Amino acid sequence: QVQLVESGGGLVQAGGSLRLSCAASGRTFNIDGMGWFRQAPGKEREFVAGFRRIGGSTYYGDSVKGRFTISRDNAKNTLYLQMNSLKPEDTAVYYCAAKIFSGSYSPAARNEYEYWGQGTQVTVSS
Repeated sequence: QVQLVESGGGLVQAGGSLRLSCAASGRTFNIDGMGWFRQAPGKEREFVAGFRRIGGSTYYGDSVKGRFTISRDNAKNTLYLQMNSLKPEDTAVYYCAAKIFSGSYSPAARNEYEYWGQGTQVTVSS
């Protein structure tokens, strides 16, 4: 089992920055891919960014490219999402997700991930 706990959400003005963290515990040695998703009220959960432990590849959704940066501290088993130039449309609950190694990784596919955190609210005011 893997447990994921997000933190770092909050209220920020448009143009501001936030850094989200996702602390992983449990059987973390099996984790290959980790991702951030977000869900705004009335909308489907949307892929934001992904990170693959094997090779260190990063992936981004089109709406956040150039503004958000995903990174991982393997020693701390923590995933980060640095969010810059925030817009009101970035307002959502942000979820961290983890995928156990299987040999392949499709970062944007929600059903790739076996474990999910509880989410952290990000609100961007105009």
